[in-house]
Amino acid sequence: MNPLTLSIDTTHEFGSIALLAGGEVVEEVLLHSTDGFGHVLFGHLGRLLEKHGRLANEMDCFAAAAGPGSFTGVRIGLACVKGLAEAAERKVVAVSNLEAMARFGSAAQRAVVMDARRGEIYGAVYGADGQTIFEPRVTLFPAWLDTLPTGDIEFIATDFDPFRPALEGTRFESAQLTTAPRALAAAIGQIASERFLAGLSRDPADIDADYVRRSDAELLWKES
Repeated sequence: MNPLTLSIDTTHEFGSIALLAGGEVVEEVLLHSTDGFGHVLFGHLGRLLEKHGRLANEMDCFAAAAGPGSFTGVRIGLACVKGLAEAAERKVVAVSNLEAMARFGSAAQRAVVMDARRGEIYGAVYGADGQTIFEPRVTLFPAWLDTLPTGDIEFIATDFDPFRPALEGTRFESAQLTTAPRALAAAIGQIASERFLAGLSRDPADIDADYVRRSDAELLWKES
């Protein structure tokens, strides 16, 4: 079976969409919007599908980035694929951005890093076959380094320069550094295609975000 997959990532200022057939990327489009994607996403999706002579209801699977990232951005992407999947009576796969970034590594242990703002990072460690070695968490980068497993570690980030100084004088000083692209929709779609074929896609209503960190609204509510 060669499933058609439509994949979306709107979790950050640089988002992306991708169309895949049988796990192979037909086309991936990098998007950029400083004020969110809610008002432009469907237009981009429509043009991508029209360019390749496809309709949304021809998709076998819909995929979206589940986070972490902008809380509003995560919700927009998930709401879009859930709505499309409901209309087409199809299944959905939600994929962590961190897991998608790990696909660009080559080592047995891949430590993925994303800027979480407030001086913190989102970090997780994945194996070569995609298994989670260390669950995603939000913390300070130097503190996260102290928790990483023994053995060779490959660090993966879209921009590692802000974190590089913290490696000096540690066991990771000469670690392999790999740059992941800003466009993650294709990697998300490949993971989703594999899970769809393995029977791991889910009903749209069962899909939820993975923010890793609670929103400011939640934190304020808990503290009040």
